[in-house]
Amino acid sequence: MKPVVKSLVTAAVTLILVVSLGMAYGQTADENFVTIKGVVKDATTREKVVFASVYVPGSSVGTVTNSEGEFILKISKSSNAEYFEISHMGYFNKKFRITESLGDNRVFPIEQHIVMLNEVIIWPKEPIDLVRLALSNIGRNYCQVPNRMTGFYRESIRQQRDYLSITEAVVDIYKAPYAGYQSDQVKIYKGRKGDNVKIADTLMVKLQGGPNVIMLLDIVRNTDLSIALDSLENYSFEIVAIENIDNKQNFVIGFRPAVVRSTPLYNGKLYITQDNFAITRAEFSLDLSDAEKATAMFLKKKPMGLVFTPTATNYLVTYKEENGKYFLNYVRVDLKFKCDWKRKWFKNSYTVQSEMAITDRKEENVVRFANQDLFKTNMILTDKIQYFTDKDFWGDYNIIEPEESIENALKKIARILKKQQK
Repeated sequence: MKPVVKSLVTAAVTLILVVSLGMAYGQTADENFVTIKGVVKDATTREKVVFASVYVPGSSVGTVTNSEGEFILKISKSSNAEYFEISHMGYFNKKFRITESLGDNRVFPIEQHIVMLNEVIIWPKEPIDLVRLALSNIGRNYCQVPNRMTGFYRESIRQQRDYLSITEAVVDIYKAPYAGYQSDQVKIYKGRKGDNVKIADTLMVKLQGGPNVIMLLDIVRNTDLSIALDSLENYSFEIVAIENIDNKQNFVIGFRPAVVRSTPLYNGKLYITQDNFAITRAEFSLDLSDAEKATAMFLKKKPMGLVFTPTATNYLVTYKEENGKYFLNYVRVDLKFKCDWKRKWFKNSYTVQSEMAITDRKEENVVRFANQDLFKTNMILTDKIQYFTDKDFWGDYNIIEPEESIENALKKIARILKKQQK
């Protein structure tokens, strides 16, 4: 039997017995591109700024910083771009001249945006009214024509501190309009993977649905999924702060379960602009106070004697404005759970992380993908792509810079692969 752990938006984590090989890692840019590489830091505290947007103004080209504040941005020379820009919640946007930003180990400081206490802000009587306004303005604030997007997707699975697998892909996305009943579509353009599984391991975790499920976490497009914004009566809301995002003031609306349902609800925050009531960011996590309910959200079947317990779930969804419309920008999922075998002396903790950054977008000549090309929610990405050792594999595509722990894990995997090939 293949035990399956089912996640909350038709994704799944599949536990199976497996032994496999590894890969090498690296990327370089074509001579037709210029590459900016560095780390984003707070100009005052010098702390690294994680998950910041890095992009070329006036274009759809961009990426995000990783969990260590690092990024790599590839810009076509034919674009004749002079500047790139960095933005993050709570900071002023800042432009940097491209020609002055070349070289290794560059630091790009950005300044905090402090909300002045004497600023006059008119708040609605009830925070839930802000959420209703944001939902009623989806048609005005978000794109109503289909888009063709390029995204970089990465998923990783750890047992304790050891990486069991790392999978990456460049994906093509048919992004349906934010009105109507069309669904988003995803297909894999290119990808690669690396596994590091000990023969003694009894469980291997695989993430089902991959980038397809990431798209379901677009809470504005799919108001009936995940936190279910189409059922506001499930939650109580409060205004908890004012934050700057892309040089705009945002209400920060905290929410928590107000009723008891048969399935767990969520705790989190919505960020809504003051001027046009657009949702620009969402942070949320599953309410794990009822362990039995939470487990039922994930678990479809399991091996006899295995006790599965989710311990943490965190979700981040961000949107970016271009020409007066908001588009999906970045999605990240962090899941943690424990597996304990009855009548055995050991138990393991697992961390599943997946993230996707939209790195390019166009609106011209966009058509839906053929059904046979689609990556579907019941598919497992690691089963669909191969091992690669080409150091120039990503070429000119923008990617999310791997953090140090991933770099070290991939080096280890590459050494394993070399030994096995001898």
